[in-house]
Amino acid sequence: MTRSARYVGDRTFVVGDTEPAPPGPGQVRIDVAYTGICGTDLHIMHGAMDHRVSMPAVIGHEMSGRIAEIGPGVEGHAVGDPVTVMPLDWCGQCPACQAGHTHICHRLNFVGIDSTGSMQSSWTVPARILVPLPRDLPLDQAALIEPTAVAVHDVRRSRLTAGEHAVVIGAGPVGLLIAKVAQSTGATVTVLELDAHRRAVAAQLGLATVDPAAVDVAAHVRQQTGDAGAAVVFEVSGSAAGVRLATDLLAVRGRLVMVAIHPAPREVDLHRFFWRELEMIGVRVYQRDDYDEAVRLVHGRQVPADRLISRVVPLDDVAQAFGALEAGGDVKVLVACGGGGGEG
Repeated sequence: MTRSARYVGDRTFVVGDTEPAPPGPGQVRIDVAYTGICGTDLHIMHGAMDHRVSMPAVIGHEMSGRIAEIGPGVEGHAVGDPVTVMPLDWCGQCPACQAGHTHICHRLNFVGIDSTGSMQSSWTVPARILVPLPRDLPLDQAALIEPTAVAVHDVRRSRLTAGEHAVVIGAGPVGLLIAKVAQSTGATVTVLELDAHRRAVAAQLGLATVDPAAVDVAAHVRQQTGDAGAAVVFEVSGSAAGVRLATDLLAVRGRLVMVAIHPAPREVDLHRFFWRELEMIGVRVYQRDDYDEAVRLVHGRQVPADRLISRVVPLDDVAQAFGALEAGGDVKVLVACGGGGGEG
């Protein structure tokens, strides 16, 4: 039997058993070890995406596990292989796909949101979305490959290079991952965060932190950069104040990378963009080479995934997992889904 947590609306998950779906042609069945909970999952639980998910919905896309069964026509994979998934399924026909931008397909199926996800002990998926994992990478750490791929994509889009100065506004899980990926390029990184606990977590990860409520951040960045300003600012806070601050911190021809999903239009200082020839760069999800680099960074511990996991909760207690993340204080909460052979 497959044990799964299904979102049924009204902030409610129902945990129960169903028959596992056998893999068809081109598919594999995965014994899911861990599924991470992200901000999007929390938005789903809050009901903000009821127009998009089909209830009852098994959600989740930050995952790791082992192949349990292989369908006809699948090659290059074997039962027992450790894997994660790149949870994007595109049409191949729309203008974005035809231009080579399949990750932002006009009709993108984000697996785990628009279709069945990984918050279950057994999950059948197309083999084409599998990402192989090193056999010595612990599966709990491997569940952070997906959000690390987000960070890799964001840093790559920024064109950040060694010796440049980057500022990350917001030290939630994605902000911390962006900061660590940016640090791995050889850039100098400063993290801005109002919350003392999040600043402490960032400092424990070896990141320079600043409380923007206590310091003149623009003056601080100018002092750090010889009066030039930051080459790149990653806006991860999702706040109007974060957007306003970002433009003040950028050097001439600096790049503002919009990571957070802003729920409302924001005022932007366009005169500043004109005066300093600034750029604004949108970022969304990832591409396959971002995933490959994320695997390398987590496996090589440039991204210390084990230090970002603050809580692991059994699948039967999924409500507790969401409650913990909602309450704050946790960085990354994992749901142990019961498959995949534990942590190794």
